[in-house]
Amino acid sequence: MELRVLQYFLAVAREQSISAAAESLHLSQPTLSTQLKAMEEELGKQLFIRGTKGCRKITLTEEGMILRKRAEEILELVKKAENEISFSDEAVTGEVCIGAGESQIIRLFAKAAEELQKKYPDIHYHIFSGNAVYVMEQLEKGLIDFGLVYGRVDPSKYECLKISRKDVWGVLMRKDSPLAEKEAIQPQDLWDKPLILSNQKSDDWPLTSWLKRDLNKLNIVGTYNLLFNASLLTSEGLGYTLCFDGLANVSGESDLCFRPLSPRLESEASIVWKKYQVFSKAVEKYLDCLRNLVVES
Repeated sequence: MELRVLQYFLAVAREQSISAAAESLHLSQPTLSTQLKAMEEELGKQLFIRGTKGCRKITLTEEGMILRKRAEEILELVKKAENEISFSDEAVTGEVCIGAGESQIIRLFAKAAEELQKKYPDIHYHIFSGNAVYVMEQLEKGLIDFGLVYGRVDPSKYECLKISRKDVWGVLMRKDSPLAEKEAIQPQDLWDKPLILSNQKSDDWPLTSWLKRDLNKLNIVGTYNLLFNASLLTSEGLGYTLCFDGLANVSGESDLCFRPLSPRLESEASIVWKKYQVFSKAVEKYLDCLRNLVVES
């Protein structure tokens, strides 16, 4: 399967019309139709559902949707490889791609970028935000260079830098909430309260053991992927959000406050990358800078 044909396929998926896609690709409609038919025959699967005469809209089959996701990843990886190769001369220029969830540790990535920018202004940085599953998937596919993860790291697959700074867990709540009067929150304080939890929780999620209750027995009224959205739910009085400290605005006129957990609960993070990874000069310089900052901290 040629990359050119994958681009044709994505154009049709985007436009939902063979004629519109052909126009955007500067191809004739019969030529594009022939290419798509050959792709389906090669894969042995129907990728499109053609509309009737009254409706020319093209929709993707289940197999077509799978191919669209993979085609986007393949073309993005090709683009990344082309950039790295084209920048492989003496000049230090290129892209650094980082995957991470919401954490104050992002400041470490920012500090490294700021230090390098003075000497290598042609390095550009991209942050991809998502939960742990998303970050590891992107890392495995080679779409990011580094990932920020919590918990155990498989040393047979990844290199890592342990971060000395730990994220502190607590509860985000309205300032007029009954629990806001407490200096710290204990597990039993939350057993009968409406809770908003991160939707990336896993079997080894640290709050599971801290809460001392089966999650199915708690009143979980909502989940979140981005804390900013959860903070709005909290502000409107939906419930109490369990999260890291320092990520939501609780200063000034904000109607929110943060209280740490008791017993204190912290999570340790690591910056990881694939073992035996061949980096561009730009990524190598960035990794050296990260290492120095981690040692200094």
